[in-house]
Amino acid sequence: MFSLDNISMRFSSQEIFRNVSVIINARDRIGLVGRNGAGKTTLLRIIAGLQEPSEGQVVRPAGVEVGYLPQQMKYTDTQILWDEILEAFSEIISMEKEIDELHSHIEDPDISENQPELFDRYSELSHRYQLLGGNSYKAGIEQTLLGLGFNRTDFQRKTDEFSGGWRMRIELARILLSKPEILLLDEPTNHLDIESIEWLEKYLAEYEGAVVLISHDRKFLDTITNRTVEISLGRLYDYKVSFSKFRSIRAERREQQLAAYRNQQKKIENTERFIERFRYKNTKAVQVQSRIKMLEKMDRVEIELEDFRTFNIKFPPAPRSGTIVVETRRMTKHYADLCVLENIDLVIERGEKVAFVGKNGEGKTTLSRILVGELDHEGKVKVGHNVNTGYFAQNQDEIMDENKTVFSTIDDVAVGDIRSQTRNILGAFLFHGEDIDKKVKVLSGGERSRLALAQLLLKPYNLLIMDEPTNHLDMRSKDILKHALLQYDGTLIVVSHDREFLDGLVDKVFEFGGRKVREHLGGIYEFLKRKKLSSLKEIEKKGLPGSIVRSPKSSSNKQEYEKKKELEKRKRSMLRKVEKSEANIARLEAELEILHQLVQDPENIKDPSVFSKYEKLKSELFHEMEKWEQNQTVLEKFNKDRN
Repeated sequence: MFSLDNISMRFSSQEIFRNVSVIINARDRIGLVGRNGAGKTTLLRIIAGLQEPSEGQVVRPAGVEVGYLPQQMKYTDTQILWDEILEAFSEIISMEKEIDELHSHIEDPDISENQPELFDRYSELSHRYQLLGGNSYKAGIEQTLLGLGFNRTDFQRKTDEFSGGWRMRIELARILLSKPEILLLDEPTNHLDIESIEWLEKYLAEYEGAVVLISHDRKFLDTITNRTVEISLGRLYDYKVSFSKFRSIRAERREQQLAAYRNQQKKIENTERFIERFRYKNTKAVQVQSRIKMLEKMDRVEIELEDFRTFNIKFPPAPRSGTIVVETRRMTKHYADLCVLENIDLVIERGEKVAFVGKNGEGKTTLSRILVGELDHEGKVKVGHNVNTGYFAQNQDEIMDENKTVFSTIDDVAVGDIRSQTRNILGAFLFHGEDIDKKVKVLSGGERSRLALAQLLLKPYNLLIMDEPTNHLDMRSKDILKHALLQYDGTLIVVSHDREFLDGLVDKVFEFGGRKVREHLGGIYEFLKRKKLSSLKEIEKKGLPGSIVRSPKSSSNKQEYEKKKELEKRKRSMLRKVEKSEANIARLEAELEILHQLVQDPENIKDPSVFSKYEKLKSELFHEMEKWEQNQTVLEKFNKDRN
């Protein structure tokens, strides 16, 4: 379908790839993996046609469209969200206009009688319009935007009103809806919440084209990929397996590589020792020259030595705090006229490890910043006795002084005896030798995140608040950070959408949504399981006072009766809607069947409006089926709850 043949890529003296080849087939789900700086993004850009290789050939079959979502973008759009997404359907919209014009000509007998080719063009266009999804593309836009976390009220907002993360979602929606044959995604989950990630997983599972993605989210990769391509030391290693299987196969290959490398190094060492020992002895001259030539011709085994460098961190012991670490009472936060959080009551106790989850914009970062004293608020926020808070901000890498060096970034913050350990701390985060003299502005996103984490080791904090700490970390770094947090004996609040990172780390989840906070006991996968099985969530939220919403307990039989009565009323209403939809579907299908017989034989059609009526009925049936499905799903939830 699409291939890279013996391509090489160099930036000045640095070689990124060396004579690598890869074929991308239809329906491939390729996870592109490798250490930071291995060239993953460069390879995506070459496939996207945004960068030409130094050598080799990129074979792009005619007509194959490629959609590319980069990690970072510059935005120039200023139109409303809906119009921005409509650009993905320019061909369909153009067809609509031509079909409407043809239809008006066909209905004019003076024109249609003299130009019979109008009917042929109308029929041809109508057929292609239907094949391209012309009857359902607006519904597809709505489903995609809602799936990516937008509200219907956002559809008419100008795109420049959205934050960078939300504008990345807009671009992702536009690319998905344009349905290119090859979809290239570079860290698509960085700006998505858990619900949107799960929606994207389902979307990509059913996607008709090929998908090539870079991600540090193991669960995301494991759910989607059926093929894994690793970039290592300028070469590509192609595994026809999902990401989890690749990990086990690769571990075996690494062991074999290491064994071969160690054996060869031992052989090289012995050979060099022989050469050095007998270099000046005439009787050994032949053997010495033979061994020198052997070393020159030797095919050296290469391994990524940096793969075996890890940063090892351990947070300082946490000083003992009071039992209550954080408490809020009727805490409310407004940004101008926008209420983000309303009457929040929550308590976090000493030693708890909790996660803040929910859609972007629901107040997770806002509450984190309130707890560290960065934002004002209404209501009561109390930080407990002897609580010392360390904060990792989501934009930590952006708020650093870019003109400082790595060393001064740490040294300027360190106070007292810890200053003598500055170099050791930096070494633990993989800043060695000349690395510590680099300016912050030349560091990668992952390096900046590691530097920000290093700052948290400068003081013995007993409350850590970490807002998306894994966004720019590779998998190895995330594992090490998670291990350190598991050993940490203080209180932890972590805002994250990374399910695998949260799994086993937190024992309580606070879900943000609708200006409220909902408390769930248990880990992240228990929370997700309950979310999928739960029903009547919105009813429970609206019916309960306060902001921490737990399983409701009736205070009297009368309350139970009234609640049951209300649920039965809602169920009957939903049943009527389902029955009405079923009747409409039956009627529309019967009418469509009659028209279907007519359009099968266009020569016998005397009324040209039959075609437009046929397409209109199909659109009505599509929307009625959607309505039935939504109502039926809610009805089934009512029945399940009753049982």
